[in-house]
Amino acid sequence: MSSDLRTAMQVAASGMKAQGARIKVISENLANADSTSQTPGGEPYRRKTVTFKNALDRELQAQTVRVDRIRPDQSDFELRFEPGHPAANQDGYVLTPNVNSLIEATDMREAQRSYEANLTVIETSRSMAQRTLDILRG
Repeated sequence: MSSDLRTAMQVAASGMKAQGARIKVISENLANADSTSQTPGGEPYRRKTVTFKNALDRELQAQTVRVDRIRPDQSDFELRFEPGHPAANQDGYVLTPNVNSLIEATDMREAQRSYEANLTVIETSRSMAQRTLDILRG
């Protein structure tokens, strides 16, 4: 296989790995969208976000993508009046996670599309390599 095709496959694989990490974080956010504190007035689950960075792969002599950080989203929690809840403060309000399921679903779809695009690059590269071998054997 030519080094260009191998490089394309490895760059695409780095993209798949990064998007896989993003999907994992989004899944965690969705799973905890209704999680509240166990103590009165305590903080609930805080949404996490993923940032990426370019990284030079010296062996490939190509830019790849990697997860830079997974950070807590510092946006405000929502308040819900529910005086009987174990996590309610003295005024009867419960802090709820700063997770918006619609945003998470949109982010999940975007991550899925990016993952699939990188998978297509790998499949195309493999196909091109196989056709090249077939021609050489021919």
